[in-house]
Amino acid sequence: RTVVLEGDDARVPGVLRELDGAALAHIAAHGTFRADSPLFSSLRMADGPLIVHDFERLDRSPYRIILPCCDTARFASVGADELLGLVTALLPLGTAGVVACTAPVNDAAVVPLMLALHKGLEAGLSLAEALRDARAALPGDAVHQATGWAFTAFGAA
Repeated sequence: RTVVLEGDDARVPGVLRELDGAALAHIAAHGTFRADSPLFSSLRMADGPLIVHDFERLDRSPYRIILPCCDTARFASVGADELLGLVTALLPLGTAGVVACTAPVNDAAVVPLMLALHKGLEAGLSLAEALRDARAALPGDAVHQATGWAFTAFGAA
């Protein structure tokens, strides 16, 4: 089933309720990366930030999640051999695959990328394969091309 939460319906408790155990989640929101404290990086919901720690409250993390939100694939080095950020928090919780963004992106240019990505997923492709094909389907101008390359697929789904 598809559930769309937008506007005032996209509040943290409701979003978490729908994320819990979802086969595929897609959150289109503004992302903020906190280099000083990566686990407080967030996605902006109608009632405030959805932070990394909120995902830990889920009974089951989403199987696959798409985050066309600025800076959701950024990491900060902590200690000698650890990277922290939204993606590195989701994978150990049981999320098998994540598509996220490493930089600020043009909102309008993200739309054709996401439409093509979902088309690939509907055809049975993995997140990485669908992202590859979605990039190839983008218009050839610099904004669309840069937008496509700002996204990365993580995990095995």
